[in-house]
Amino acid sequence: MHASPARACGIDFGTSNSTVGWLRPGQATLLPLEDGKVTLPSVVFFNAEEDTVSFGRAGLGEYLDGYEGRLMRSLKSLLGSSLIDGRTEVNGRAIVFRDLLNEFIGTLKQRAEMQAGRSFEQAILGRPVFFVDDDSAADRQAEKTLGDIAHAVGFKDIGFQYEPIAAAYHYETSIAHEEIVLIADIGGGTSDFSIVRLSPERAKAAERRSDVLANGGVHIGGTDFDRQLSLNSVMPLLGYRSTLKNGREMPASLYFNLATWHTINFAYTRQVWAEQQRLYIDALEPEKLERLISLIEKRAGHWLAHQIEQAKIALSDHSHATLPLDAFSADEMHTLSRIEFELASTQLVEKVESTVTRLLPQAGIAAERIDTIFFTGGSSGIPALRQRIAALLPRARAVEGDLFGSIGAGLAVDAARRFG
Repeated sequence: MHASPARACGIDFGTSNSTVGWLRPGQATLLPLEDGKVTLPSVVFFNAEEDTVSFGRAGLGEYLDGYEGRLMRSLKSLLGSSLIDGRTEVNGRAIVFRDLLNEFIGTLKQRAEMQAGRSFEQAILGRPVFFVDDDSAADRQAEKTLGDIAHAVGFKDIGFQYEPIAAAYHYETSIAHEEIVLIADIGGGTSDFSIVRLSPERAKAAERRSDVLANGGVHIGGTDFDRQLSLNSVMPLLGYRSTLKNGREMPASLYFNLATWHTINFAYTRQVWAEQQRLYIDALEPEKLERLISLIEKRAGHWLAHQIEQAKIALSDHSHATLPLDAFSADEMHTLSRIEFELASTQLVEKVESTVTRLLPQAGIAAERIDTIFFTGGSSGIPALRQRIAALLPRARAVEGDLFGSIGAGLAVDAARRFG
C-alpha cells in the first residue's frame, strides 16, 4: 500500500454496474458513488414529466415508479457498434449515443471527485479482452472511443487495462505465495479470462507482461443470459412461437426486441401497435396476444426485463423463482425453474467453456497446473457456468472475489503503479 494517496484513479465502466477505485493508506479502495454504495448501475433515465436526467438506482427507481420517460441501460455495449454515432429521440429531443456515454462517464468522474475531495486528471480505464469478437479494427475503435470520451470529460492522461488483469492485481493483494490463477470475469456484457502468475514479490514489479500467460474473451454476459431466459420461458406467454390461423408462426422480431434491453423501445411505435392489433384477430391463442398488447400499451417492457433479471439472479441460489406479470396482466404470476434456465442457456455456457479451453494451450500449461480460479463479475454467480469452468481445472480451488468491486479495486492498484 502506498504511503500517500495515489495520483490517479481506476474506472470500471461496466455493462451493468460501474465503480471508481482510488488507492490511499488505511482506507477502502472503492469510492461511494450513490447513497453510500460503491457501485453505480450503468443506467440513465430521462424523466419526461420532471424534465430531468438521473443515473443509477435513482434513475431505475423513477422508471419503476411509473414516471414517463426513457430508460437507457447496457450503455457499454454501444462501444464498438455502429450505433455509437447514431441518435435516439428522448422526450422530443435528438440525443447522440456518444453524448450519452460522455454524460455517464462524466458523472462517474464528478461523483468520485466529490467523495475523494480532490480532482483526478489521470485514470486507468478497464476494458474487456474483446469489445468486439473477431474484428480487431472495431475493437481498436471501441477503445479509442472510450479514450476520447475520457479526455472529453476532463482526464488528461489515461491508460487501459484488461478487466481480468485488473481483477488479478486485486486478488494478488491477498495472497501469501506464488499461484497460477485463472481469472474468470463474467460481467453483464462479456466473459473475460486471463491466466496469470501472481505472488507478493511479483506485485512489486513495474512491468508485469511476462506474468500474463494468456488472455481470452467472448461477447457473452449476463444480459445474454437474461435474453435467453426471456425468449425461452417468458416471451412464449406473450405469443412468441404461437401459431396464427393461416398456420404461420407469430413474427419473431418484436419478441427479440423485448428480450434485449437497448431495443425494448422499438416495441412502442405506432406501426408495431397497429401490426399487433391485426395479428390479434388471426391468433389461435388470443389470450397471449392480449398480454403482449397490454405490455405495449403500458410500456412495461423494461419493467418485465428487470423482473426477468431479478428472477435469473434468484435462480443462482434457489431451484425456482416467481416472476410477476401484474404490470400488464392483472394478478398473474409465473414460476421459473433453474432447470429451464440452464436448458435455455446451454449454448451460452458451451461458448464460454470453449473460450476457457482455448486458453490453456495459449498459456502453454496443463489444466492441473492452475492453482486457483478467481471468480468476479456479477454473472459469475450462475451455477452452471461455475461448474463447467471448475470441471475443466480439476485441481484448482475456487475463490470468489467481490463480484462487483474486484476490477475497480484492481484498476486502482494499476493506476497507482503507473502514475504514482
